[in-house]
Amino acid sequence: MLIGELASRAGTSARTLRYYEQQGLLHASRDARGYREYDDAELRVVREIRTLLDSGFGLDDIRPFVECLRAGNDAGHVCPDSVAVLRRKLTEVDGVLDQLHIVRDRLSDQLADAIEERTIRCQMTC
Repeated sequence: MLIGELASRAGTSARTLRYYEQQGLLHASRDARGYREYDDAELRVVREIRTLLDSGFGLDDIRPFVECLRAGNDAGHVCPDSVAVLRRKLTEVDGVLDQLHIVRDRLSDQLADAIEERTIRCQMTC
């Protein structure tokens, strides 16, 4: 399929596909006219890339998943390098969640203090 069809089927732009190709994530052959041609396997690769990007992965993190698919695996997350990336990313997310819990607790405490102070002030002046 040509780049426009792949872009349409993958829900992205031709420009994005050219960028993925430039980054070594996507493979295209060239026809006699020099147009990029992609086989159906590349659609699966693009969908994997898009899913991982939507989950917060960077392009460098995505490489092992693409390589895993290219190695003939049914899924990009089953190879050891992909598992290592998943473990690292999960640790990062857990760290962010820990920080968010700290911020949430701080905000909750501040809100409770503000409500209590307002209630006391109102009782004294109301």
